[in-house]
Amino acid sequence: MPTNRPLWLIAAPVIFLCLWSGGYSVAKIGLLYSEPMTLLALRYACVVAIMAVLFAIIRPPLPKKRADWGHLAVVGVMIQTVYFGMSYIALLYGVAAGTLALLMSLQPILVAVIAPGWTGEGIGWKRWGGLALGLAGTAIVIIARSEIESPPALGIVFAVLGLMGMTFATLWEKRFGLTHHPITSNLIGYTAGLLGILPFMFALETQQISWTPGFFGALAYLVIGNSLISVGLLLAMIRAGEVSKVSALFFLVPPVAALIAWALLGEVMPPLAWVGMAAAATGVLIATRAR
Repeated sequence: MPTNRPLWLIAAPVIFLCLWSGGYSVAKIGLLYSEPMTLLALRYACVVAIMAVLFAIIRPPLPKKRADWGHLAVVGVMIQTVYFGMSYIALLYGVAAGTLALLMSLQPILVAVIAPGWTGEGIGWKRWGGLALGLAGTAIVIIARSEIESPPALGIVFAVLGLMGMTFATLWEKRFGLTHHPITSNLIGYTAGLLGILPFMFALETQQISWTPGFFGALAYLVIGNSLISVGLLLAMIRAGEVSKVSALFFLVPPVAALIAWALLGEVMPPLAWVGMAAAATGVLIATRAR
């Protein structure tokens, strides 16, 4: 590892962690002014517009095969439509931002357990143990939170559907994914996600938005902070050989998201919930490191 790393790369993990973790609370703030699919459609439209300008300037190569277009579109729909769509609905139904972040942190466990089945590899008791510990830790957090407010059962269901969307997208990427320029893959992925969101927005929502400074601030954060800067830093860290640090960062997202939600939204995590978060993080670590 070179010692003369640029300053931005040294600061990248902290910036990424804060921006990504804060997205859960900021999304909940945005939902005070807009319905979930409408908020996502506007967010994706802004990202697609920015990516289109970057594409016109840089002119990266497009996928050469029709199947590659399809793979990028499938991943885009699973992440942008299913993962974020279900997550926003879960927040709307009252799931705490920290709890949602914790549920989504179980995705590496599910991938570690399911992926070997695609290759015929044995799963092993460590991965199953990590899954059990992760689920137990999540249950502890939900039960501990119930002392403050009743857990929204329907919200948890939507959160689990979002988790399944991200898990499926990761498995699909592992099996069919190819290396494409990030502007190309993001432009296609966000466009597919936007097209997937629009039917639900027009069929289920009124598309009413309260155009307040609070809404513009939340939208700007979600577009620039989450969709552009966070993803850009993530790709930059991976390309710079910081893969192990990137993996470790995701273990820290739930507690940081819970702290930000406490500061911005007043969502309190009881002491027992922090124990559950530690248990879930340990389960993720065991499952993802096991061979």
